[in-house]
Amino acid sequence: MTQHNDVLFAYWVPNVSGGLVVSDIEQRTDWSYDYNVRLAQTAEQNGFAYALTQIRFTAGYGAENQHESVSFSQGLLAKTEKLKVIAAIFPGPWKPVLAAKQLATIDHLSQGRIAINVVSGWFKGEFDAIGEEWPEHDQRYARSEEFIRSLKGIWTQDHFSFQGRYYQFSDYTLKPKPVQHPHIEIFQGGSSRAARDMAARVSDWYFTNGNTVEELKKQIDDIREKAKAHQRQVQIGVNAFIIARDTEQEAQAVLQEIIAKANIPAVHAFGDATREAGASTTEGEGNWAKSTFEDLVQYNDGFKTNLIGTPEQIAQRIIELKQVGVDLILSGFLHFIEEVEYFGAKVLPLVRELETQQRVQAKSA
Repeated sequence: MTQHNDVLFAYWVPNVSGGLVVSDIEQRTDWSYDYNVRLAQTAEQNGFAYALTQIRFTAGYGAENQHESVSFSQGLLAKTEKLKVIAAIFPGPWKPVLAAKQLATIDHLSQGRIAINVVSGWFKGEFDAIGEEWPEHDQRYARSEEFIRSLKGIWTQDHFSFQGRYYQFSDYTLKPKPVQHPHIEIFQGGSSRAARDMAARVSDWYFTNGNTVEELKKQIDDIREKAKAHQRQVQIGVNAFIIARDTEQEAQAVLQEIIAKANIPAVHAFGDATREAGASTTEGEGNWAKSTFEDLVQYNDGFKTNLIGTPEQIAQRIIELKQVGVDLILSGFLHFIEEVEYFGAKVLPLVRELETQQRVQAKSA
């Protein structure tokens, strides 16, 4: 049983080939639907609250095949009972009215278990390949903000009207509206100033790349202060690639093998694209701005979060993340099904035990 303030756990859905590392290491993870159904059922049985599907339109960086996120999310929801699935969506290929209607229908079919991750985009080559407009960095977040404001309006109002730069609505009513109230949960990612500012104004959840506790605290404090100025609260999720083993030596050996077997051309290509994305931000920094080659072997800096070691070490580090304001751990694994089972059996009970101890201590203080 979880308490209302317990840290939550999500996992990256491997609906994209290549797993969650740009490495030629053996992975007992598969991008097929059958594998993902078994993984989703395993995850909800082992304490995971959310699953996040990925969105890509072009092959690259070791990911040659990709299932579409929204339809794949619905497929997983049909085979699970408790898990909430977050579908990643790009403004641009999706228009707000299509997304709003799709997700409202899925919300009814799943009895309130769909969420959305609005991805502003960082890879220009992908948008060029499909002929989609590619605004400059801050304008991509401005477009995403209009996208989110449009979704909220459609989902909560009748006769919705909106006049933005990118989207316009006039006296529009969607019925039926979603099951969830006030609306379907909205996630977003990013590390730039524009991303944090947007999260503070409109998003329910903010995903950030992996990082040290100290660096995460800076981001979280900034977002929370900005959200407070808008009379809002934003919850925080952080990316982490988890390697839990019986001994620290085993866990570190797995990490070193992943890096040693990195797909070097793919990592360099990914690094070049991310540096271009980071340089396009107003402040010259964004996701991956300070990432090393080793960091980039895991797409979202998951090694930096350092959830690598024994169950006891990982549980303690999760509590440290919680203490600086992290509400959710977005997890990647090498061999997903068996490692999710190991996490549920060995790590999660320790996390809940530490959280209980903290609550008892707080009451007696």
